[in-house]
Amino acid sequence: MSKSAVIQKLEEGSLIKRPNFKVGDTVNVHTRIIEGSKERVQVFQGTVIAKKGSGLSATFTVHRVAYGEGMERVFMVHSPRISKIEILRRGRVRRAKLNYIRGKKGKKAKVKGDLAAFYKDARENAEELAKEEQAKREAAAQPPAEEVVSAKTEEQDATSQSES
Repeated sequence: MSKSAVIQKLEEGSLIKRPNFKVGDTVNVHTRIIEGSKERVQVFQGTVIAKKGSGLSATFTVHRVAYGEGMERVFMVHSPRISKIEILRRGRVRRAKLNYIRGKKGKKAKVKGDLAAFYKDARENAEELAKEEQAKREAAAQPPAEEVVSAKTEEQDATSQSES
């Protein structure tokens, strides 16, 4: 096995499943902040302006404007500090990096929305939820194997006691 194949195999165990977001999407990144013995979740909302790397070292940059000042934050995609990533709005862009947004204000800094991708995602999420609900209903309808065995043994005990 080559060195890169070994590293790839080790990385596979550490990868965290994240939603498939793209450059131009508006996202909420929920980051776990640990202060002493306390832990809280901080939300950073903004537009993804860059994605970089692959595997465990993949990163993405989120840009937002707060109080008239632009700020950016770079996150590791597979970091355990990120509790979840929510996609609020799909963006329709024709570039891999949106560095031109950095100096813009107002309408010039806007990214066009991609409604077709948004509805496609909503449809896929609804299908996944329906499958999960169906699996829960099926699991609830079937009693666990242990309960079935214990019910049979109780019936056998009752019949043996009535025979005695």
